[in-house]
Amino acid sequence: MSVLESIRSRTGLLVGLVGLALAIFILESLLGSGSTLFGSQNTTVGTIAGSNIEYSQYSNKVNEQIAMVMQNNPNANVDDNMRTQINDIVWNQFISDKVVKPEYKKVGVSVSEDELYDLMLVHPHQMVLQQLTDKNTGRVHEVVATPDGNLDLIKLNQWVNGMNPDAERFWMNLETGIAESRLAEKYATIIKKGLYVTTAEAKEAYIAQNKTMNVGFVIKRYATVSDSAVKVTDDEIQKYYNDHQYEFRSYETTRNIDYISFDVVPSDKDMADLEADAKRAAEDFKTKTAKEDSSFIAQESEGGQMVISDLTKKTMIIRDSSVYTDPAGTVYGPYNEGAYFKIYKLEAINNVADSGKVRHLLVAYKEAERSQVTRTKEQAKKLADSLLTLIKGGGSFDALVDAYSDDGGKQKPNVNFSDPAIKEQLPQILFDVKDTTVWRGKGGNYGWIKAEGSGMAQAFSEGATQNKKGALFIKESQFGYHIMEVLDVSKTGFNTYRVAQIFKLIAPSAETTKQYYKAASDFSGQNNTSELFEKAIDKQKLNKRIAENVKENDKTLPGLEGAKELVKWVYTANKGDVSPQVFEFKDKFVVARVTGIKEKGTLPLEEVKEEVTNKARQAKKAAEFVKEFTAKAGSATKLDDVSAKMGIKIETSEKLNFAAFNVGAMGREDALVGTAAALKTGTVSRPVIGDNGVFVVAVAEIDPGPPVTDNYKAMKQQAEQMLGGRSDYEVYNALREKANIEDHRARFE
Repeated sequence: MSVLESIRSRTGLLVGLVGLALAIFILESLLGSGSTLFGSQNTTVGTIAGSNIEYSQYSNKVNEQIAMVMQNNPNANVDDNMRTQINDIVWNQFISDKVVKPEYKKVGVSVSEDELYDLMLVHPHQMVLQQLTDKNTGRVHEVVATPDGNLDLIKLNQWVNGMNPDAERFWMNLETGIAESRLAEKYATIIKKGLYVTTAEAKEAYIAQNKTMNVGFVIKRYATVSDSAVKVTDDEIQKYYNDHQYEFRSYETTRNIDYISFDVVPSDKDMADLEADAKRAAEDFKTKTAKEDSSFIAQESEGGQMVISDLTKKTMIIRDSSVYTDPAGTVYGPYNEGAYFKIYKLEAINNVADSGKVRHLLVAYKEAERSQVTRTKEQAKKLADSLLTLIKGGGSFDALVDAYSDDGGKQKPNVNFSDPAIKEQLPQILFDVKDTTVWRGKGGNYGWIKAEGSGMAQAFSEGATQNKKGALFIKESQFGYHIMEVLDVSKTGFNTYRVAQIFKLIAPSAETTKQYYKAASDFSGQNNTSELFEKAIDKQKLNKRIAENVKENDKTLPGLEGAKELVKWVYTANKGDVSPQVFEFKDKFVVARVTGIKEKGTLPLEEVKEEVTNKARQAKKAAEFVKEFTAKAGSATKLDDVSAKMGIKIETSEKLNFAAFNVGAMGREDALVGTAAALKTGTVSRPVIGDNGVFVVAVAEIDPGPPVTDNYKAMKQQAEQMLGGRSDYEVYNALREKANIEDHRARFE
């Protein structure tokens, strides 16, 4: 018997809840994806734990998710971003089904019907609470809420009993999501509870955390001997590779590429033509009346942008200071401002009061910011017009505010005015800190509003300061329609400048774009091998750009947005291939070359030969340095003697901690830190091979820190918490690697 059926056997009835959106929850992105598969075209989207995921399976799941999104929200825009999110959700569900859930079964993790019933209706899971809470208001939906706004479990049970088929399907999907979430929680808890830190480990961690050392060391850095002076043979390279294959393991398939970018920029002729057109528009702008300006701006500006702003001396954007003395109607520009030629017109100069005293009645609509109403914008405007008529006809402003205003400020703040923590806020809450019966917002009255820096909506501040005392009018802001009455205005004021702008995009012409495309196409055709590609770059002194570790599902690369088609080609090409086609981006054309292929697993020597050669050479240097230290200073018992015999100055590092990442200015040198931590004061280490060179170290002074105690409970808890924090990531990474996941979705998108 399903939990839904169990619910019906225990609950009453309630009319369905209209508009409640219950989304499907699935496990979030627990796992990533990895390598690719070469060969002929096929219909396999990927492989998870040895099981092929066919495109038809994957596509059907994606379409189901899209249909559910549209069913929940018919007005939803399933754009590329949303589709990408849905694709990832579906893929992660496949991973969950084939990798994660089998692990639950192995360890015996389950969720009983009684437990699920409890999570749904007795002690509702956070997912249930989220679905029953209005995202705009943050309050529980009134149909399942108590009078004080909390979740009413009786009403919830009744509503579940009376669900229609669509709501029932969503509820059962939510039920599935919560069960999966609970399984994941239990599994994670089992792992974390299985982690244990011994007292001995805690003691060592305590000492390592608190002990500091002042050390001196003599280091012969690898950089002191040039690479050209140390020859390595093919046999030495092969031996280093054989002995250190673990260093050359790739955990996912990637590609390295370099590319030439032909950035499309306007030619001199383009710039001259664009400037001439901008000058023509400026001259025409001068002849337009204030009524004609708006349509002219929309006609001339890029994308029909129409920007008209009221500015002050602080916010003025026109670079000509004569704007403060010029008459209205003056046109400025065109100015080259980077992406655009801009033309400005001073439309009007207005004197604005420094502040105005106003009251208002807010009529909100459902699309407005912070709105909790369902009326449309048209209905809101009609209601605002009617209420303004009533007020002008003698209707009580206060009474209409109480009856109709959607501004929450009309309600008395629910605070303890005698609370010391509140007293500092009283000037912002009350008009008079001694009178708690008159607060800001009562009757729609917010008192004096500054023209600038009031903290109110800009439209509201404009309404308060740009009208005369006694004015009654409607002003729209992002919160809705405000019916405003100016009760008073300040005697002081300042000028504002209404400025209109025309934006002329600075962009290459179609002819110039064709020329750049031809240059890129010619480069690709004439330099279609790796050798020719490299020679052409040197000869033409082109700027070669590099993108490393490109994954098959990457959609952007450094400097390249929307690189999906380029990445697709990269994963069909061989090392050294030059793209036969030119890839087009927003403002550039690209020709690319594949410079490296890293398959998942141990990389073949030829793919990492340069890196192996460098490491083999460094190992050879290290061996020679150790011999030198031993021969010259092998019998030395003091660091001064080592320094003298090697002819290398002593370097120091104070308060060095076992957990330190860096040793002085040298940077990271774990071998030195570890060696020093094991030494006694005054003793000199043997020559040790490090990352930066070969060194001999001595400890001059040790500060053990706070006394060692017998109680390491706090340290154990801290260490276990750190292990627990890593466990989810580590466990799921291990599962991912074991599952050998191959993700080829990009080939089908």
